[in-house]
Order: sequence, then structure tokens, then C-alpha cells
Amino acid sequence: MTLAKAYAAPAAGEALRPIDIERRSVGAHDVLIDVKFAGICHSDIHTVRGEWGEQSYPLVPGHEIAGIVAEVGNAVTKYKVGDRVGVGCMVNSCGTCDYCEAGDEQYCRNGMLGTYGAVDRDGSITQGGYSTHVVVTEDFVLSIPEGLDLDVAAPLLCAGITTFSPLQRWGAGPGKKVAIVGLGGLGHMAVKIAAAMGAEVTVLSQSLSKQADGLRLGAQHYYATKDPETFEKLASSFDLIINTVSAPLNISSYLDLLRVDGAMVNVGAPAEPLPVNAMALIGGRRSFAGSMIGGIAETQQMLDFCAQHHLGADIEVISADQINEAYDRVLASDVRYRFVIDTATLN
Repeated sequence: MTLAKAYAAPAAGEALRPIDIERRSVGAHDVLIDVKFAGICHSDIHTVRGEWGEQSYPLVPGHEIAGIVAEVGNAVTKYKVGDRVGVGCMVNSCGTCDYCEAGDEQYCRNGMLGTYGAVDRDGSITQGGYSTHVVVTEDFVLSIPEGLDLDVAAPLLCAGITTFSPLQRWGAGPGKKVAIVGLGGLGHMAVKIAAAMGAEVTVLSQSLSKQADGLRLGAQHYYATKDPETFEKLASSFDLIINTVSAPLNISSYLDLLRVDGAMVNVGAPAEPLPVNAMALIGGRRSFAGSMIGGIAETQQMLDFCAQHHLGADIEVISADQINEAYDRVLASDVRYRFVIDTATLN
């Protein structure tokens, strides 16, 4: 086994602290990764605090992982020592159900295996990327292309694919008007990616405080949703709306911003239900949908796309002893736009 330094939540509601964890021995199809950077996702906070259900503790979060291959199993064919690689929100699936065979491992009928907080095949609990090392089967390791620095690439393994997948599936591109609700960790990547796809991009945010950032990132328009006139002015304007916020919204008001056959796709995950007025859908043949990350092949496609268009996340690199402070700042929306842990500070 490999001994790794890590930061873990000892219990729900308690501050994360240093811990030593054991990584499994490298099996025939495994890849040992020397983790260089790990992004902090809002879902890390929800999970370790028990807000999305009971957890086993101590728990090491982190599913935005970028690093270097340190060792490979004797049957590994995709990677070699020294390769630049990443790991996202899942580290395994059954591989045999129809969804897995279609490249949608995230929807595995038998349950995809989350990067942390999931019961692994041997009965242990998976531990995430706030650590110096991780061992992952080669089929769930991604190649990080040259041209993407590892620190700005780490958040792409969640924030990047979470926004890329619905933008691609619902046809963002030239001639399409796309609105992004919220300009945070997810929203800022959605703006960058939608603009690179050729769409006309509008940011819908509570206020105009981040307007300069939104336009810099690629949006052509920026509106404050706390202004009632915004919803009047933009009625029936958009082909696609990507909602990135994890808070309750008046969904019907946003649906009224869609053109006929438009779609609103939720990628944020608020704990509260989101009521929808059926007439807001029926009146314009509109759709209200959801999307969760992407499969491994699509995630690799996203990384290649981002490298081609020079799209990394906007980040603030922190040391491990700043993780708890960073959590508080995430909750206060005081980050532009993703915290990334330099895992060298774990040693």
C-alpha cells in the first residue's frame, strides 16, 4: 500500500484536519497518481457536512484532481509514468450495463463509484483528492493535454464537464442564444465554454457586481435578476438556459425567458424542491431538464476542447491549512472562481 498525506473531515460539521491514509496497492489495471492540485467544489462542502446524507468519517473530499502518473500496473496500456492526468467525480462503474456501454458511466444502473464517500469493491470507503496520492483504475483516468496547466485544469474535472456536457447536448453554438444563471465556479466555466462553442452568451446574475468579469470571460450581455425589468426585457429570448446556482429560484420566471422549443437545464443542486408551473412549459413547448457531469469519453473530449481553446478555470491557489477558511469563503461567494489546493503543502 501507499501511505498518503491528506486533509479529512473527522465528523459532520467539524473542521477538516491533516490525516494519513492508506491507498491500495497498485493492481494490474491501476494507476498511482502523484496529486499536484485538487479543486474545491461546493459539493465537497455539502458532502462532508452531511447535508446530502449520512457519511462515513473520517472523509477526504475532492473530485477535481490533477497530477502526474507515478506508477502503473503491469496490464495498463493507456498511461505511463510521467503522464499528466486527472480524475473527476467517479472512479469506477459496472462497465456492463447499457448506460456504461453507451459511455454514460455517470448514470450506471448499478451505481457509479464516487471518488470519495462511496463504498468501494472491497468494502472500504473511497477517499478523494485532498491528498498526495490516489490509485484509480486506468479506465477512469483522464489525460490532461499539453497547453493546460495542471492547476487550472483541476476544476475542469467537475466544473468543466458539468457545464460542457449540457451545452454540447442541447446544441450551444453559432446562431444560438444561451443564458448562464449564476457566475460562480460552474457559471464562469459555462460562460467560457459556451462562448468558445460560438453561442451568443448572456449572464443572469443577482446583481451587476461581476459584470466586468462576465464580459471578460466571453459573455456579450449581462443582466441583474433582482431587477424585474430584466424578465420583461428578455422574455422569449433564449434557446438554452444553464442554471448553475444551488439555491431556490422562481423557475417559471426563467422558463418564460425561453423561446419556443427552448430548454432550461439545471446543473446546480439545491436541497429544496424547485416548483414548476406547467403552463410555463406548455405555453412554449419548453423543456426543464437536469444534467450531471459526463461520461469518461465526453470528459476527455471536454479537456481536449478546453486545451484547444486555451480554457482553464479562474483560480485562487491555496495551501492545505487554508482549506477551512476557503470553505467559509465559498459559502460567502468570496472566490473568483475556484479554490485549488496545492497538495505539496500537505507534506
